[in-house]
Amino acid sequence: MTIDVSAERVIPLPPERVAEYAMDWRHDAEWNQGIRVAELTREADAGGFGVGAEVTRTAYFLGRRIDYVMRVAAYEPPRLLDMISVAGPMPMHVTYAFERDPRGTLARIRVRGGEGGFYRLAAPLLARQVRSSLGKDLRDLEHRLSRQ
Repeated sequence: MTIDVSAERVIPLPPERVAEYAMDWRHDAEWNQGIRVAELTREADAGGFGVGAEVTRTAYFLGRRIDYVMRVAAYEPPRLLDMISVAGPMPMHVTYAFERDPRGTLARIRVRGGEGGFYRLAAPLLARQVRSSLGKDLRDLEHRLSRQ
């Protein structure tokens, strides 16, 4: 994998509250940059959302529409949500991690992936854009939760 970008932010709320919202695919389009639609397209083997579940997302990046499917590889609320792409324009691995911090919750997002096709040509821009988007995602997550 050639792209490995992460961002973190302390959110002044308990990890359970932050993770409950951030790990719920129904909120993806509310706080994730570029995601316009997220839909649970395969339930976990035990039903609902969990390991094995798949979420199909529609996003826009660099002016292009991207449709991709993320499969849940690890789900340990309120600590960890780890997903890998099983369909889309490039391989991708996304990890959300939440841990208790004296000031609330240390929230981290990490995106790893390889550039396929068009994205291989735009690798430096891609990494910069993803880093910027992750920072905005965490800021938007904090603002949304603070208003609830």
